[in-house]
Amino acid sequence: MTEPELHKLIERLLKLPKECEWAEFKLNYQSPDDIGEYISALSNGACLQNEAFGYLVFGIEDKTLKLIGTKFRPKAEKVNKEELEHWLLQRVSPRIEVIIYETVYNDKLISLFQIQAAHGQPTCFSHKDYIRVGSITRPLKEFPEKEKKIWTKGPKQLFEKAAALHVDSAEDVIKLLDTQCYFDLLKIPYPTNRNSVIEKFESEKFIKTTPNGYLITNLGALLFAKNTPEFDTIKRKSVRVIQYSGKNKLKTLKDQEGIYGYALGFERLMKFINDLLPSNEVIGQAFRDTVTMYPEIAIRELVANAIIHQDFSERGTGPMVEIYSDRIEISNPGLPLITPNRFIDEYQSRNEDLAGIMRRFRICEEKGSGIDKVISFIEMFQLPAIDIQVQEKHTKVIIYSYLKFSDMDKKDRIRACYQHACLKYVMNEKMSNQSLRERFKIADENAAMVSRIIKDTFEAGLIKEEDPDSKSRKYVRYIPNWA
Repeated sequence: MTEPELHKLIERLLKLPKECEWAEFKLNYQSPDDIGEYISALSNGACLQNEAFGYLVFGIEDKTLKLIGTKFRPKAEKVNKEELEHWLLQRVSPRIEVIIYETVYNDKLISLFQIQAAHGQPTCFSHKDYIRVGSITRPLKEFPEKEKKIWTKGPKQLFEKAAALHVDSAEDVIKLLDTQCYFDLLKIPYPTNRNSVIEKFESEKFIKTTPNGYLITNLGALLFAKNTPEFDTIKRKSVRVIQYSGKNKLKTLKDQEGIYGYALGFERLMKFINDLLPSNEVIGQAFRDTVTMYPEIAIRELVANAIIHQDFSERGTGPMVEIYSDRIEISNPGLPLITPNRFIDEYQSRNEDLAGIMRRFRICEEKGSGIDKVISFIEMFQLPAIDIQVQEKHTKVIIYSYLKFSDMDKKDRIRACYQHACLKYVMNEKMSNQSLRERFKIADENAAMVSRIIKDTFEAGLIKEEDPDSKSRKYVRYIPNWA
């Protein structure tokens, strides 16, 4: 939020007749527990009053709403040597956005907590829910009808459609967003006048017209920002690339976080990543040729997936690409909406507007066709199967560098067998001992070795026989367990 926007918000709050369910005024520091209870109560109150945020404001007298100013600077406050902000957020659940602002308004210092409204369930502090009743904070359990309304509230506004920044003019829009990029990616001529550019961006929901200017939406900023730190809502969502010198994080060679919107900076990002990747020189009959160790198409698809499938409600960093000497780890905030074993044949995105425009820009594949391409190229490069890991707050995909078959462990082989069966199935084919031998480049006389891998994968419950009643064992075909 810019300084002018913050001052307009304070003006709006000062016009309230008194404190209410979503606005609380104080002069100076309260105990950290009191502030935590206010956060819970104001978040729940904002939900019930259909406000996007609740506000806890220091520097305004609660009875008269007179502007006094405050000595309380929450960003500098600590609780047992821990920053107050961090201490509070660790005790608020589910995770909601709480942003602390400090500003000088009419020569008075104001500290303001902007608190995201609850959605789908009450916001609690230290495992207790609170609510505002007029200007009083009370336990939510005393008002079961209010609690029920919070649980049944409709869906919240999508992050992509929410406002990132208010600007005064079309000139400001073009100054902050690379509008040329949109037309270049779609291979259509750039309009001859500014109004046509603005109309197109409004039709795509990148901006919204307001009585006193324009709102740049998060979607517009995410895609076309020339400098993401200028937008508070997305400045931590850029892709970060880290290169390490070995197989662990002990020594960092490069650490760079992007500043461009996803659409504007994607090709730069891919070039930066590819330039860091190892390659091998292959000598042909007449020429030397440099071949990358990892398939660029697979990395491109996985990076695009990390962008479009991230959970924007998670605070902290955005997607991350970590390059080690023996692997690449590509991660995004948030847990997947479907089980990783179904990534190859199912598709569900929590950011469909972002995914849709990224597909139109040909940055990522059509729905459901990305991971099968990744697996196909991984097999073509004779790499171990990708490993998809769901961790506490993020999803990670690991691409490993080349390993001899003899160096792969049992888990590597089972994972490769399952993914090969999935790939064959979505191609309207079936996995067999022969097809898996070809995947691993194993000689025919070692068919028994492959049979063992198939047996282990079958016993793990990941594949099944296409025709379990067949008497012939020589031509058995296998399909994924979900097929």
